[in-house]
Amino acid sequence: MKKLIKSLPLFLICVLMTTAAMAQSPIGKWKTVDDETGKVRSIVQIYEEDGKLFGKILELRNRTADEDPDPVCDDCAKSDPRYNKRVVGMVFLTNLKKTNNKLWEGGKILDPKNGKVYRCYMKLENANKLRVRGFIGFSALGRTQIWQRI
Repeated sequence: MKKLIKSLPLFLICVLMTTAAMAQSPIGKWKTVDDETGKVRSIVQIYEEDGKLFGKILELRNRTADEDPDPVCDDCAKSDPRYNKRVVGMVFLTNLKKTNNKLWEGGKILDPKNGKVYRCYMKLENANKLRVRGFIGFSALGRTQIWQRI
């Protein structure tokens, strides 16, 4: 019992450090919010692989009556391995590298709605708010969404 009590402060410090580290990282589940309607469109999982960040679509939300409930990326380029694949389960965000404490750059993001792939960067605004920008050429030509941590 004494050993357990002595090791408790060390355990709590490890838990707090892990929680603080996660708060400084976009790794986890996020609600994507449509920048035009303000509605939650999907739940995505951001994960790390070989020091780079990737994102996978876990579920779609707020589908309208005219939208396919289980769409495939039929607008993706035929040369893209995601062509005609289900959107749910798709890796749509790839190869983002950390460039400073709260910024990840150099990746690509696929818009499954139109099949286009854009350059991308993400900035962690705070522990629960992620700014994601997809763009063509210079970052001035593009679109930004704010995602919310789940």
